[in-house]
Amino acid sequence: MSKHLIPYHFYIFGTVIFTVYGQIILKWRIARYGHLPEALYAKVVFLLKLLLDPFILSGFIAAFIASLFWMAAISKLDVSYAYPFMSSSFVIVFVLAALLFNEPVNASKVVGIALIMLGIVITSRA
Repeated sequence: MSKHLIPYHFYIFGTVIFTVYGQIILKWRIARYGHLPEALYAKVVFLLKLLLDPFILSGFIAAFIASLFWMAAISKLDVSYAYPFMSSSFVIVFVLAALLFNEPVNASKVVGIALIMLGIVITSRA
């Protein structure tokens, strides 16, 4: 990898980290509030409560920061090269969800994650 591409890979890394942070924080905090109610008014109140939670707000801010990193990355990299790296967020979220939230891990999910990782390797060499 040439040295001039390293800063742009840092931007991809920033995009992935802030995206993962946002997803994990949202799952953690929303789980504390329970399930989305059925009634329309109750749904609106539920969603407004979520929006007022400072951690959930930080998740939205992280998504915005991730988009800034992404714009920096694709300003110099082909999107067809950079975008597959975004798939690494699926891998990281999968692992963190299993560790932090005890979400189920089964053979088909592991195979899927392995295929994603293989795809990242293949597309990054093309």
